[in-house]
Amino acid sequence: MSKTKATRPTATAAPELSANSSHSDSPQPLVHPRSVISVLDLDYAELSSILSHATLLEKEDPLVRARRLNKRRVALLFYESSTRTRTSFELAAKSLGADTALISSQSSSIEKGESLKDTGITLKALGCECIILRHLSSGAPYLLARSTGLPILNAGDGMHEHPSQALLDLRTILTRLFGKEKASSADENSLKGITVSIVGDVFHSRVARSNALLLPRLGAQVILCGPPALLPDVAAKIGPGVTIERDFDRALAQSQVVMMLRIQAERLAGQHLDLEQYKSRYQANVERMAAHAPEALVLHPGPMIRGLELTSEVADGPQSAIAEQVHHGVAIRMALLARALERSEFAGKGRRV
Repeated sequence: MSKTKATRPTATAAPELSANSSHSDSPQPLVHPRSVISVLDLDYAELSSILSHATLLEKEDPLVRARRLNKRRVALLFYESSTRTRTSFELAAKSLGADTALISSQSSSIEKGESLKDTGITLKALGCECIILRHLSSGAPYLLARSTGLPILNAGDGMHEHPSQALLDLRTILTRLFGKEKASSADENSLKGITVSIVGDVFHSRVARSNALLLPRLGAQVILCGPPALLPDVAAKIGPGVTIERDFDRALAQSQVVMMLRIQAERLAGQHLDLEQYKSRYQANVERMAAHAPEALVLHPGPMIRGLELTSEVADGPQSAIAEQVHHGVAIRMALLARALERSEFAGKGRRV
């Protein structure tokens, strides 16, 4: 299997981040090779390794599993609110025996104006060996990786990516469509013949971006669906295997998997959206699903707004795998942490960004 990695797109850094970057001609510091900042950091062999380790760790005796990262120190650095991602990363780390420290912007020196770089340096000096970062600025994990040299696991950065969510979505899809035995490896044909529609506020969604970058590499066709205000035409250029369909019913008719997205009101910056019109055109309800995709798997990265992007009948119905996504998140994040920390030395050379 080829170990060639896909080319990573340039990260968009906020002014705060770029102001801390070096403008000298010296090479940028290395990023730890077991950081996961983008899904494009992972080749097929690494994807398969993460999936297989997720299966192994999920089945392993809890007492044995807890010795894997016994007393290793993991920091959860969260600049944005989170329930699913933060909790599942914390449970994953503790399941492996690691000690965790949660740092939020509301209860630390971040609130006093401390930079991300200095926070990272402080955490490393305190003995943290891996940092899980959620940040409101795209590109923040790259800065933290360069500043600390530690393995950085991206728990969502701005509107850039959310790689662990895409990995748990992949595991959910493989398990539900093909069975558990097919969910422990990945190659270019794993999702051949599968069409996945990602519907709603695609423009602001780091989950949509990570899935649109990952799933076509495994053979899937990805349809992005939503109104122009939430899905600009340029989104179709994210990569091969990605198209735009404005008509939700037509997208549904082609899909084996439908991923519904929340309207991210906090990122709309005053843009007006007619919610009743949106619901009439893009809501996943029982009637629409029965008419156009009665067997399609329904996903949602959360948090859901019931009655807007989907109804409770769909969210709780037999086609829904939303709770399963949350369940798979712990196993995937255990695998990512084990990958990051089970060996203390660098595995080969780091990446420059």
